[in-house]
Amino acid sequence: MRERMAHLNFGAAKWQLYELEERGEELKRMEISDRGNVSTRLVRCLEETEVLVRFAAPVALVKALMPEVEVGTVSPAEISFRCHGLEFARARLTAKPGNLRSEPEIVFGAGPGERVLDGDNFANFERLIRSIGEVRHAEGPSESRWWRLHPERWLESLVVKNICALDDQLDPRWCYSQVPAFSASDRAMIDVLVVTRESRLAVVELKADEDIHLPLQGIDYWSRVAWHHARGEFQKFGYFAGRELSPQPPQLVMVAPALRVHPATDTLLRYVSPEIDWVLLGIDERWRKDLRVVFRKRPERDLLKMAG
Repeated sequence: MRERMAHLNFGAAKWQLYELEERGEELKRMEISDRGNVSTRLVRCLEETEVLVRFAAPVALVKALMPEVEVGTVSPAEISFRCHGLEFARARLTAKPGNLRSEPEIVFGAGPGERVLDGDNFANFERLIRSIGEVRHAEGPSESRWWRLHPERWLESLVVKNICALDDQLDPRWCYSQVPAFSASDRAMIDVLVVTRESRLAVVELKADEDIHLPLQGIDYWSRVAWHHARGEFQKFGYFAGRELSPQPPQLVMVAPALRVHPATDTLLRYVSPEIDWVLLGIDERWRKDLRVVFRKRPERDLLKMAG
């Protein structure tokens, strides 16, 4: 809470934060500008080429069944297979009895239905892939659960493949999705982290449905990225290799379907600190078929300079 309030516009309203000591029921006023002792930490960027070489056999098998499959690296010992952002299987390294070396195995399904792929259930694996592939595409039946599941991950997969559809100033050569950034015990996943052609960082926050939390979550992720960037940690942890980043604070890019931007979003954005250079992009409702921006909104600096 204190981290979020530190990035609100103090010229637009007066803010106070109190801590309740439950045992004595005492209120203690907290300094908002002090972000506390909570720090955030990055996870090192994975070397995808090495990971994919390690899992070459599972990747070849799944691609033979679904050539358009998206392969994501989860860790040095695990990868994910997705169809437009929908995960349907993973490959992981596991120790086999009597073998000192770990070998890859594929698990598929979800929750209690997850199982390890073997000769006895290979036909089930094929049916799962076929049933997903037949409906999870732009022209698929919207009543199908495979089509409806995880729309934000679907949107994210399209953005990562075509980041320039949002803004041609974004550089497609450096584009990371689901970047883990921990703050205390909170594990957050930054939707998309990219860099502009002028080498400025940009944080992309995505919503596929109406969500009042879009600006506030954007502030959360922006603050974490700004914190790490100020300390030069992205390149230290293997991100943007070979690219010198601009010292400018990152830009915050918020993306949602034009008709699904929450009505309160404009009001909330008026209370975002002027230090955050944000842009709200409304995309065409038919984004699954054509990822296209239909409107852009930026801060109105005259409104942000309201009298206190």
